[in-house]
Amino acid sequence: MPDEPLVLGIETSCDETAVGIVAGHRLLANTIASSADEHARFGGIVPEVASRAHLEAMVPTLQRACKTAGISLPDLDAIAVTAGPGLAGALVVGVSAAKSLGLALGKPVYGVNHLASHVAVDGLSGSPVPEPAAALLVSGGHSSLLAVTDLVDDIVPLGATIDDAAGEAFDKVARLLGLPFPGGPHIDEVAQGGDPSAIDFPRGLTGGRDLQRHRYDFSFSGLKTAVARWVEQCRAEGRQVPVADVAASFQEAVADVLVRKAVMLCSEQGFDHLILGGGVAANSRLRSLAEQKCEGAGVRLRIPAPGLCTDNGAMVAALGSLAVSRGAQPSEDDFPAESSLPVDVALMS
Repeated sequence: MPDEPLVLGIETSCDETAVGIVAGHRLLANTIASSADEHARFGGIVPEVASRAHLEAMVPTLQRACKTAGISLPDLDAIAVTAGPGLAGALVVGVSAAKSLGLALGKPVYGVNHLASHVAVDGLSGSPVPEPAAALLVSGGHSSLLAVTDLVDDIVPLGATIDDAAGEAFDKVARLLGLPFPGGPHIDEVAQGGDPSAIDFPRGLTGGRDLQRHRYDFSFSGLKTAVARWVEQCRAEGRQVPVADVAASFQEAVADVLVRKAVMLCSEQGFDHLILGGGVAANSRLRSLAEQKCEGAGVRLRIPAPGLCTDNGAMVAALGSLAVSRGAQPSEDDFPAESSLPVDVALMS
């Protein structure tokens, strides 16, 4: 078993066709072809458009990754691919590509979990992923709190969103404010010129009774509705909407809830490390607030570089490399693409 397995990772769960190559914990290549511009005119992801874009981008993205890493495909020790969760058609493209490569090259293929990969990418930051640790995953479709004892075979979900995920709320609020899709980066940018305390938006599931029933869960639907009503009232009164203040106040509410519950989990469950991952983890206010609150609570915060927070192939390769190094069995030849793959299944059998 190689000390630093050379693993190629393929990610096609949504609108990015991404290929990453790692050698152990060293990142060699991370190439991405995004179809976000093709979806922007629809105001959201169109599954059929995403699937077709993956088909067109797969081979060029593979070629660019190999060239960047300075390797050829036969050099690989293994191939990892996102098997779920995600858009069914998009996942099938990546899984089919990985199986084809594995068959042609005679290399083992690992079907891995997209969400677990967002945690595994932290291992490319210069030191291994701490285990055990708590993980806060925030993206377009997921807002989750996890207990990670072993990234390969022991991940326990402790909290999740019960309606809109944080990323979905960012997209919907951006649309209300006339900002482009995807909403997260644009709200983050506009919020820099706003006052985060200008509007007191609600913090969902943080009250006494809610904390008893949904202690580590999230809800952003009510926050989104509150923003919509505030904007509607402002326009009905003939006032100009203070976009920067609304964006900053909304962003502050999201970050506050996410960080508050993550730090609470660490304190109550005895975790001294918190890993922050997922596309929304690139948000500047979430990162700064998490650093501040974790330092105050004595929790060591781990956050990947912003470019490794959004969907990418490096995170898939990182989890595949970890699986290889720990002697995990490759996935069976007929493993499926699972659009609703649960987070506690890190590797497909």
